[in-house]
Amino acid sequence: MPPAAFMNTPTGLSAKVNSAALAAGLGVLTLTFGVVGLMFWSTSSVDELAGRRQHKLVAKVLAESTVRIAHDQEGVTVWDDAVNEVRRERLDLDWLDQNVGIWMHGYYGHDAAFVLDPANRPIYSMIEGARRTPQDFASMADEMIPLVADLRELQQAADTDLPEGQLTPGVTDILMVNAHPSVVSVKPIVSDTGEIEQPLGKEFVHISVRRLDGSFIEAVRGDYGIEDARFVHTAALRPGETAQPLRSRAGDIIGYIAWRPFQPGQTVFMRLAPVFMSAAALMASILFLLMRRVARRTRELNESNAAVEHLAFHDVLTGLPNRALFEDRLTHALAVLRRTAERPVALLFLDLDRFKMVNDTLGHAAGDELIREFARRLSSTIRASDTAARLGGDEFAIIQTDISSADDIEDLCKRIVKSASEPFLISGSRVHIGVSIGVALAGKDGLDAEELARCADIALYEVKAQGRGHYVLFNPVMDEPIRARQHAEKDLRAALDAGDQLSLVYQPTYSAADGSVAGVEALLRWQHPESGNVPPAVFIPMAEEIGLIEPLGDWVLAQACRDARAWPIPTISINVSPVQLRNPLFARRTMSIIQDAGIDPGRLELEVTETAVMEQAGQCALNLRMLREFGIRVALDDFGTGYSSFSHFNALEVDRVKIDRTFVARIDDQGGGSAIIQAIVKLAHASGFRITAEGVETDDQKTFLERIGCDDLQGFLLDYPMNAGEIGTRFGTGETQSSEALTI
Repeated sequence: MPPAAFMNTPTGLSAKVNSAALAAGLGVLTLTFGVVGLMFWSTSSVDELAGRRQHKLVAKVLAESTVRIAHDQEGVTVWDDAVNEVRRERLDLDWLDQNVGIWMHGYYGHDAAFVLDPANRPIYSMIEGARRTPQDFASMADEMIPLVADLRELQQAADTDLPEGQLTPGVTDILMVNAHPSVVSVKPIVSDTGEIEQPLGKEFVHISVRRLDGSFIEAVRGDYGIEDARFVHTAALRPGETAQPLRSRAGDIIGYIAWRPFQPGQTVFMRLAPVFMSAAALMASILFLLMRRVARRTRELNESNAAVEHLAFHDVLTGLPNRALFEDRLTHALAVLRRTAERPVALLFLDLDRFKMVNDTLGHAAGDELIREFARRLSSTIRASDTAARLGGDEFAIIQTDISSADDIEDLCKRIVKSASEPFLISGSRVHIGVSIGVALAGKDGLDAEELARCADIALYEVKAQGRGHYVLFNPVMDEPIRARQHAEKDLRAALDAGDQLSLVYQPTYSAADGSVAGVEALLRWQHPESGNVPPAVFIPMAEEIGLIEPLGDWVLAQACRDARAWPIPTISINVSPVQLRNPLFARRTMSIIQDAGIDPGRLELEVTETAVMEQAGQCALNLRMLREFGIRVALDDFGTGYSSFSHFNALEVDRVKIDRTFVARIDDQGGGSAIIQAIVKLAHASGFRITAEGVETDDQKTFLERIGCDDLQGFLLDYPMNAGEIGTRFGTGETQSSEALTI
């Protein structure tokens, strides 16, 4: 039979069908394996993408949490009340609970908080929302004290730059604390007004701890959908897990955050692959369903990623852009402005007035509700082209674009102030607050984001200084005091380093009885290379404020002791700042300097203010008591300019009272100066004090003071200040030492 005939037989037809079926089967099988392979590759890619995004998410959440804990602290560490409370001899522990301890746990989720005094001794402890004894800090001290030391060293650095958005320097690290991985942040407790004097680097310190294996892990699981997130000490993971290392500032890995990665592709593959293998005939429909399923899962993943991204760049409480998104938009707006010289940009910093009072009276839940309501009003006040953001706490910011004139800025500020002044209905109560706004205009005030923010911040402080509740546009005049201050500080530090601008002169004091020299008073002088002589009334307060008064005072004491060793002068008087007296180490350091100089401590007389002498309790009194026991005498300087009350005489623990020159100058007028001086002399002698009158400039003044029994006199009538060589020549010391160069 010919092949053609064979092909038309039933057997041939069957073979043909079988061949076609085989080809079709092979085709379907090939298509099935191809589709399955393609699906496996695509779902694996989806899983890989999801895994990478989860790694980025965990890293970002960890980084933001590390920064946030330091920012959270500033709500309680930059505060006059906190400075005063921690300085108390008898601490108000309930106040500390409500404001720096348990409140940090309840509001911000911090697991522990500690307060250390300037000597790094714990005075307050909170662990897991409960007050503990300061001794509970001992188990964690080895990990945390190095951070405190780093903070104090950082504060002493002259060129310390604060991180963006932070008011004070701080040190943050990831450490193992009591076998728990934790973010540890150290911040100084400082004055928010600047009116409280604090030695730089000697402030009380607030330490806050956020455990990464506690509520943080719960937040990672619940808020960000990281399945089975947990902390592990080593990289030994369970099957199917992935991990993100936790690194300290030094780069050491202290553990890992492990989790089971979200694998939408694998879920799809495991469900659908068997169907493709067993039902090739349904491949087309299954493929269609698969593509729909994959598309849906991809869309869900994209929606999930969009939600995560929204959480990463928006404030959870208000839904407004957070600091990260705000900074990105500000940088972009300024870049457009620099490139096109169009679309003027204004930066507004906002701070709610009396917000803390709402928190304290109605509770933090009411405070959150108030923040949300203000954010809604703010969003309805700005244009769609503007950006309003919550930077943290009760701090907000606005980027205003497409400005035609300053009137646009003022109109917006007025609308915001008016909106904030209208009462809020919070927890059933009518709440009245206000808002302060500081404004900087890009181009006029700068094109750099950091500089623009600095100008807006200065304007905001100007608003607060003027009484809050309104707005102020930045003016370069506002910056002049700050820059002048910085320049003066720089010059004073340069003078300390130069060693040839600062020197001592000595003004003699004479006995009123026989005219013999009774002592000399050491006076510090600064000869600026450009400005000439700088009055002590200018640079001494500055040195007190910027933390230089203590090294400056130590040098004055040491140099005066060296100069006076060979002088036959009974008393060497040295002025002491209240800032020095408040240092717990002042008395011991002073005694050490005197011993090293080899001078009799009985020849020294420290001149202090009324305020320091009248502080019957505290560090000033303790230092003065130790110094008097050592043999050093204490003089009350400028009597009449402080408490100015005769009733205090019996309480004074001094050896001498110096009558202020303002009383001496009034001896010849009708203001009662003569009667006051007579009363001072009588009371002082009755209390066993010697009396020195300052500022004697006329013969009548001298005669009157001698007649009423004043012990010693000082003033230009008797002698002008002289350097060490002139003192030696005048009073015949033999070998004398001139003032040495200043070295700190």
